[in-house]
Amino acid sequence: MQTVALAVDKGDIELGPNVLSGVSLPAAVVHEGPLMHNVEWMQRFADAHGARLVPHGKTTMAPALFHRQLQAGAWGITLATAPQCRAAFAHGVTRLLMANQLVGKANMAIIASLLEQDATFYCVVDSHENVRQLGHFFAERGLTLSVLIEVGVEGGRCGCRNQQQILSLAEAIADEPALSLVGLEGYEGVVHGDNPESGVRVYAQYLVDVAVELEAAGRFSQTNPIVTASGSAWYDVIAEAFRGAPLQGRFTPMLRPGCYVVHDHGLYREAQTAVMARRPDLQQGLEPALEVFAQVQSLPEPGLAIIALGKRDIGHDQLPIALRRYREADELLKPGLAQPLSVAGWEVTKMMDQHTFVRLPEETQDVEVGDIVAFGASHPCLTFDKWRQLLLVDDQLNVKERLVTCF
Repeated sequence: MQTVALAVDKGDIELGPNVLSGVSLPAAVVHEGPLMHNVEWMQRFADAHGARLVPHGKTTMAPALFHRQLQAGAWGITLATAPQCRAAFAHGVTRLLMANQLVGKANMAIIASLLEQDATFYCVVDSHENVRQLGHFFAERGLTLSVLIEVGVEGGRCGCRNQQQILSLAEAIADEPALSLVGLEGYEGVVHGDNPESGVRVYAQYLVDVAVELEAAGRFSQTNPIVTASGSAWYDVIAEAFRGAPLQGRFTPMLRPGCYVVHDHGLYREAQTAVMARRPDLQQGLEPALEVFAQVQSLPEPGLAIIALGKRDIGHDQLPIALRRYREADELLKPGLAQPLSVAGWEVTKMMDQHTFVRLPEETQDVEVGDIVAFGASHPCLTFDKWRQLLLVDDQLNVKERLVTCF
């Protein structure tokens, strides 16, 4: 039986020629081939639809991945908070779209500092009070803040709930000399209902209609104002709406998917299946690149394996999926030649902070304590934020690079 040496530590990692050897599991691993496929695939998609790609960096908060996305053609990086923007800027990202309200003087001070260092920065607003606060703060600093009005939906998250609120807010922004209204922002992922696709299409068209109306009224302070939306589930629907005649040549469409970069084995795999069904002209699609490796810790009773993996190590809005299994390596063997062992019929039934319960099929007889299992997760945001660094590996599980995170 071939075996594999696989060990990773959340602390310092020695990069060497062997397969992830020398430190402890569990470990979060990003596969280089699927990663680069996804980066290039989504950039081609955005380019083909006449949109700028501004990937949501909160998914990974990994500057090395930001730079791969930028090198592939991304216009900038989207973030969710002022400290995230500061971290991205500190690692060389100069175009920052904060798809969130900038609230609180401490956060405003962070952004003012970035502007003073020549960052290109945008944030969103959805209330008169926030507009007043921002206008006062940035006027005192002698700076101009570029803002986008957030367009929300009833029962959703943030954002203006109707056209009257949007128009009123645009007037309030015009009364603040330190603010510049440069576009509209929305997020279709909060649109639900019995027919979400129909709801997302209606919402996307609403964004377009409001943008055209505000432009006709002369409310934007720049030519080719921004219109931006799109997570990693409905990007195709948003891109189609933004590619329509009302925006072409007059606006700057921006798409902001984030989870696509490593994809997943759950929520976004299901969403991608739907995208490919809606768009059979698209080729290949996205591939899961993120896995977490952990070891069998105990076999306390027949049909039960306890894995040294828990909620502290991997996202759990859906239970992880066992993908492959390896036998921990003998030092004399070449681990890169290892062949995976079967995990057919393995079912994750429960997770605790540091333990995962796996129900094994009755016929499974070859599981040993110490066996290494690769797990796939749903929603990569909730796995990345558990790690200060992940390992980029090649097809043979050789470590190529440490991906440091800035959470």
